[in-house]
Amino acid sequence: MLIALIRPVESSTADVIGTTLAEVLVELEQHRKPGFDLASAPVRMLKGEAKMEAMGTFKRVDGIEQIEADDMTSLRAKVPEGWRMLTVRTA
Repeated sequence: MLIALIRPVESSTADVIGTTLAEVLVELEQHRKPGFDLASAPVRMLKGEAKMEAMGTFKRVDGIEQIEADDMTSLRAKVPEGWRMLTVRTA
């Protein structure tokens, strides 16, 4: 028997502008939904201004569930559309 942990695959983005990196991070945190973590946020300076812009990408990290099957092929077949298999272990 194999047991897998699965999680929904979901992401969102937010564009923010700030005068300091700390301000940009505060702005990004205000856009973070429950169950999501900030995965990346490349920052660039705005031309001719004393401001910076970042596009934050948030990835879902909650909603983990467990599925079971006798073999790996059956286990993969049980992963719903829009979900990702995280780990597999034997029972």
